[in-house]
Amino acid sequence: METTKKIYVFLIIVTTVVVLIYAQSIIIPFILAVLFWVLIRVIKKILTKVKFISKWPKWLLTLFSSLIILSFLALTVQMITVNIQELSQTLPVYEANITRIANAINRQFNIDLFSILTEHAKNMNFGVLLSSLLSALTALFGNTFTVLLYLAFILLEEPIFPQKLKAMYPDKKKYNHVKNLVDKIDHSIGRYIALKTLTSLLTGFLSYFALLLIGIDAPLFWAFLIFVLNFIPTVGSLIATGFPVIFAVLQFGEFMPGFLVLGIVGAIQMVVGNFIEPRLMGNTLNISPLVVFLTLAIWGVIGGIIGMLLSVPITVIIIIIMSEFPSTRPFAILLSQQGTLND
Repeated sequence: METTKKIYVFLIIVTTVVVLIYAQSIIIPFILAVLFWVLIRVIKKILTKVKFISKWPKWLLTLFSSLIILSFLALTVQMITVNIQELSQTLPVYEANITRIANAINRQFNIDLFSILTEHAKNMNFGVLLSSLLSALTALFGNTFTVLLYLAFILLEEPIFPQKLKAMYPDKKKYNHVKNLVDKIDHSIGRYIALKTLTSLLTGFLSYFALLLIGIDAPLFWAFLIFVLNFIPTVGSLIATGFPVIFAVLQFGEFMPGFLVLGIVGAIQMVVGNFIEPRLMGNTLNISPLVVFLTLAIWGVIGGIIGMLLSVPITVIIIIIMSEFPSTRPFAILLSQQGTLND
């Protein structure tokens, strides 16, 4: 009996992975819609604390919260488009500076081998590199209609869900237990998404001013990239810091601005990631580094770049849900970093 159960679990896992891979065009937009829905719920909770807004009907609160999210996204896209045009215009400067940097290193270290690397660097098309990076970010805003459609149906379904829950559990005691469980999961997920968005915004905001003061081109673009990649713990912050460092070197044609960006933006990442975020989130983000890399690989296969960006938030949400059920709680502990969970 136990062996049969394990076989069923294995088959379910395999089937789920196969479905996720072949139905990614449907699932990824749905996951994005769910994340936006969670953010809308968080904004609604914040708005209800304002005296005159708390008296608004629920549908108006939902509409206003949705408009805040959509306006923020529209403004972000517009500002990033302007920054992308700025970067495209300065690409020839970056390419010219490669030779300058290569010659400086050759003079300093007198390494003949570097002449080969210089030839490779000359043949590098940084326009292609930048366009690949931009296409990955643009994909976040792709399928906008599908995401908004899913979001609209989720928002329409939300008021009916409590009635369905009552119909599913007629027994009052069992209904209260399930309702408390759902509320607890909802609170935990909402808290994680809200605080992670807040800390990512703080990192991006501080990085923007740092890059602006240093004189890096398109600081808003790099700040947005830092904000997005900051949803991936450890790995994301390293990648997000690395991109502006490389482009700072290419922009100025010397290493000092790159070291300056590395020092200041790296310090911001360390302070927010190691001090502010743990104080705000506690053990909510208590996820094993090994699990981070595994989920990056798995979700990278399933959903490409977007899957990698969503991998850790999805995994954290799964851990939060599993931690609420006695049968799956051991798996949540196994996936955690310190072997402890929030109760």
